[in-house]
Amino acid sequence: MRKHLLVLIPAAALVLAGCEDAGTKETLGTLGGAAAGGLIGSQIGSGSGQLIPVGAGVLIGGWLGNKIGKDLDENDRRKLEEAQAKAHEAPVGEEVTWSNPDNGHSGTVVATREGTSDSTGEYCREYQQTVTVGGETQEPYGTACRQEDGSWRVVN
Repeated sequence: MRKHLLVLIPAAALVLAGCEDAGTKETLGTLGGAAAGGLIGSQIGSGSGQLIPVGAGVLIGGWLGNKIGKDLDENDRRKLEEAQAKAHEAPVGEEVTWSNPDNGHSGTVVATREGTSDSTGEYCREYQQTVTVGGETQEPYGTACRQEDGSWRVVN
């Protein structure tokens, strides 16, 4: 499966931003997003040429994680996770939607491609998501692979 050079992963921020306190959600979202962004940036270039992508990844990931951590509540994250689980099993190209009528937040998850990982031999699916909060839409994407127990692991 091809590697993405730029991947927006607010998923880490969604998982870490479980507290209901707005300040805590922002902080955890920022930290989770920055960590994911730095990890992604480290996959670009080599040696000292990695410093700029890592720095940019930390900044972009931190900003995105902060925004999503601040805006999504526990019910939003639960609905998003349910949509992701359905999309892992749905036919490629089928859009799975979620929405929270309490606050108007919504999104979609679509598996865009499937195949076997060259490095691990696992069955994997690339996916595209949208998350709309307060009229602003973010479009993260990534790859998830099925583990031996049938669960899915996000790999990037």
